[in-house]
Amino acid sequence: MKTLVIGASSNPERYANMALKSLLKHQHEVVAVGLKKEVVEGVTIETEKIPFSGVHTVSLYLNPVRQQEYYDYIINLKPQRVIFNPGTENPELYRLLEANGIGYEVACTLVLLATNQF
Repeated sequence: MKTLVIGASSNPERYANMALKSLLKHQHEVVAVGLKKEVVEGVTIETEKIPFSGVHTVSLYLNPVRQQEYYDYIINLKPQRVIFNPGTENPELYRLLEANGIGYEVACTLVLLATNQF
């Protein structure tokens, strides 16, 4: 299942980086968008909002203010779900997702993967 990490980073101390690597380790296809065009474990972090096809899950690593510019992008991707990792909780985006028939979870991608609940 294809997962888009928004807020991806090449910094190994960032949770977005750990999640990207864990997704790959668990055999998930990963695409990524972040501030800097970098490559992590063979995945190119794009700086533009690329209209990736077939995205099942969006894993968010942006605070609610930074998420605002991604609302339309996420909705237009039509993912099955959006995971709001700790610190990304955003009731405004929850409502927009619900209005567009997109599921969401307030959870931690790393924990979901580690406990086979992803």
